Amino acid sequence: MTINTNRKKVRFSVLDLSPVLEGGTAKESLQNTVDLARHAEKWGYHRYWLAEHHNMPGIASSATSVVIGHVASHTTSIRVGSGGIMLPNHSPLVIAEQFGTLESLFPGRIDLGLGRAPGTDQLTASALRRDWRTSADDFPNQVEELRAYFDPSRREGVIHVRAIPGEGLNIPIWLLGSSGFSARLAGQLGLPFAFASHFAPENTLAALKIYRQSFQPSEVLNEPYSMVGVNIVASDTKEKAEFLATSMQQQFLSLLRNRPGKLQPPVENMNSIASPYELTLLEGRLSSTITGTKEQVKDRLQSFLIETEADEVIINAQIFDHEERLKSFELAGKIMKKLNEEN
Repeated sequence: MTINTNRKKVRFSVLDLSPVLEGGTAKESLQNTVDLARHAEKWGYHRYWLAEHHNMPGIASSATSVVIGHVASHTTSIRVGSGGIMLPNHSPLVIAEQFGTLESLFPGRIDLGLGRAPGTDQLTASALRRDWRTSADDFPNQVEELRAYFDPSRREGVIHVRAIPGEGLNIPIWLLGSSGFSARLAGQLGLPFAFASHFAPENTLAALKIYRQSFQPSEVLNEPYSMVGVNIVASDTKEKAEFLATSMQQQFLSLLRNRPGKLQPPVENMNSIASPYELTLLEGRLSSTITGTKEQVKDRLQSFLIETEADEVIINAQIFDHEERLKSFELAGKIMKKLNEEN
């Protein structure tokens, strides 16, 4: 494969899971989310996305639309949206009304990113009153129904009710994915596509290739537009960054063990709490994670951007100490600005 080294300027954004810390509360997590969003706006980040997860003690953004409105009300210009709303969990009409309300309150600032997974376990999916297996298979039809609520010209033969507010509003819809299904669908529909490289790195290049090859120009986009998620933990020293990153590693370890919990403080040595087999699994799951000093992160991020040819990166950083998390995002923002200046 020939890699284009003449890289374009790339937007940079934030993915915030509103981590609930060990010893902390959801209230404190949501306060930290607002604080990070205000700083991200000041540092030049383009958008601020929040994700829908349920039955997760360590994530405070389950009522995603509510948190989006809260963040948007405490910022002034940064785009705010979902990364994503898990559409199989909801009636498309309800999502159209919720995001129509958000767009009416914060015109020109709301994004609607959609995923086809339930964002939780099957038991919780049942508690959400949706059969996620059937709904996930029906995802393309759900997307079309949702788009028809916003655009009356798409309504005929699809729906017979109206989303108020929502109807007639131009809310950007993104498809999110960690495999090829949503990549192909986004390409066929001519929609922007965001890939979860921050937890599915092994599928990144294949999914992006599917998206670009299947892309059909639409009223939304003339050419493909891809955003890629990446974990970045930056600090003054490599050792400090690697230490801070163990909180995220512990979070993924708890998921591997099917025991999700709150975000844990960093540890000196992951070998003391994980088996060699678990460490191998973690290494694969987090292989695209970038840790280190400003210069080290810059070098790896530049290679990542050249390899993926992404139009935008959305940065995740599950760091226990809020001030260290702010510092990491500040450094990442400066790195992105520097890379764009050098291009």
